[in-house]
Amino acid sequence: MLRALFISFVTAVTLAAPVARAQDDDANALFDAMGLPEIMDVMRQEGIDYGDTIARDMFPSGMTPRWADAVAEIYDADTMVAQMRAAFVAALGDGDAAAMLAFYQSDLGRRVVTLEIDARRAMLDPALEDAAKQMAAQALQDDTDRAQMITDFISANNLIEANVVGALNSNYAFISGLVSGGATLPGLMADDILADVWDQEPEIRATTTEWLYAFLMLAYEPLPDADLAEFSAMTQTTAGRDLTAALFIAFDDLFEQVSRDLGVAASAFIVSQEL
Repeated sequence: MLRALFISFVTAVTLAAPVARAQDDDANALFDAMGLPEIMDVMRQEGIDYGDTIARDMFPSGMTPRWADAVAEIYDADTMVAQMRAAFVAALGDGDAAAMLAFYQSDLGRRVVTLEIDARRAMLDPALEDAAKQMAAQALQDDTDRAQMITDFISANNLIEANVVGALNSNYAFISGLVSGGATLPGLMADDILADVWDQEPEIRATTTEWLYAFLMLAYEPLPDADLAEFSAMTQTTAGRDLTAALFIAFDDLFEQVSRDLGVAASAFIVSQEL
């Protein structure tokens, strides 16, 4: 009987392994088809810019070559892509990667990816970001059909709430890293971190909403209404919702780690300058 059970177990593992490998292969191919390595490259530049802001706001000496090196190491492109890929594949799990891969390899899917990457790169320029925000604000004020479509898209995919939660978690990780590294923050004790982060929620929600509308209006502006409607409908399928959830899990894991590492690194600089 034990021998029979052993044979059954080995047979099950042997049959399941190719299925799991195929799922992982589809998930990895989906990761690439969605342009996530290119998005990581843009986020790396955003992170380096944020490192400049930290230096100006927190260090008496401002930006130094040593801090620039520390930030570049934290935002290492290969490391970020590898961590994001692993988290994405794991989070997608048994989701229908094949269906999503088919969409993102279609003409519309490839165009959506290109438009999103181009818009993200464009918004690295502060002037272009401000212009996109003004354009979106005007469209919302005029209550245009496209503004309503973007509002429906944001609502259907819970984009504001998910991004706000991610930003709050990242801020918590950053401040926790600062405190754990020994930096002293005026008026802030370890027990106050959560309350301090939560106090930022209204501002984070406002800036997140403004940025999301600006990005999506800019990215999808060239898409005809029918194509945007088709894309939006795809995101609301079971496979599409699984994909969105996996993306947020992977992004949150990555940026909580990056934020914590930034906090610890910044703490070391603050402590060294205090001595």
